[in-house]
Amino acid sequence: MEEELKQIIESVEEEIASITTSADFEQFKARISGPNGSFTAMSKKIATLPVEERPTAGKLINVYKQRLQGIWASALSRLEAEALAQKIGPAIDPTLVSPEIPQGTQHILIQVREEIVSILRKIGFIVADGPEVESEYFCFDALNTPKDHPARDLQDTYYTNKQTPFGNVSRQEDERYLLRTHTSSVQIRTMLEQQPPIRIIAPGRCFRRDTADATHSANFHQIEALYVDKGVTVRDLKADLDYLFRSLLGPDAETRFRPHYFSYTEPSFEVDLKAQHLGKVGSEWMEIMGCGMVDPAVFEEMGYDPEVWTGYAFGLGIERIAMTLYGIDDIRYLFQNDVRLLSQFK
Repeated sequence: MEEELKQIIESVEEEIASITTSADFEQFKARISGPNGSFTAMSKKIATLPVEERPTAGKLINVYKQRLQGIWASALSRLEAEALAQKIGPAIDPTLVSPEIPQGTQHILIQVREEIVSILRKIGFIVADGPEVESEYFCFDALNTPKDHPARDLQDTYYTNKQTPFGNVSRQEDERYLLRTHTSSVQIRTMLEQQPPIRIIAPGRCFRRDTADATHSANFHQIEALYVDKGVTVRDLKADLDYLFRSLLGPDAETRFRPHYFSYTEPSFEVDLKAQHLGKVGSEWMEIMGCGMVDPAVFEEMGYDPEVWTGYAFGLGIERIAMTLYGIDDIRYLFQNDVRLLSQFK
């Protein structure tokens, strides 16, 4: 048997060098190792041998089988290399290191958004999401916004006849739909879906009918926060905002509150900011965002008992923060996709 196996291997080694295509290789391999191949026939002879000779014959078959598999692997590797060389031609060396491909980076607005989200996650906030096409209920009514509020005017808001894809149907048959003017609508959706305590942040894109200039855009991005629990006070709001801005802008960042009016918070505040090391801010106070304690009327609309639960809400523009951080003096730069600007923030 061993002589026959040697002859098969020697025949394969001699003929395999003349194989030049994958199709010829598969046909040749089938003649040797296929169901009716010569090597397969030798393997089947083991069953005809006396019982005491079968172990020795089996070991012999395995030795020559491994040699045969090595021949197949070597031949297949040679054929693949020849096929590749034929495709790419002699002018290209496939073993050379590929040229360095320039790597992209996240847009500056995404970088700033992720940094703010990362900071607020450390004090227990989780990210919530909602649709950009909203109903008036979620965007205005539930937030205690009066029917005659300027934000509801066609001059300020983009209205559409499309319904929200999130499935919460209109509360009124004649209710209009719009591109959300703030992400406060996510706060309403969250409060309708779960009971306190709640600690969420809602980053997302918003839309208003603003004429584009250095500080205004019809499309912009916000991060709004909502914290509802027992015993939440203005002191908690101030402490969390101080933590946010000191983490984001540096330890010398300072904030102060000024009384203001928002329909869904009471009391309401404008927040001023200054940070000595930032050229755009410096030692002068600059208005940066709005905040306040959630109005009890909003809690009542959500089915929360305002005698038990209190909370705060705040919202800030991501573009405003990015411009402050990096000294960008025109918001339009952030939407022009100019590589000269974007490549600076890797």
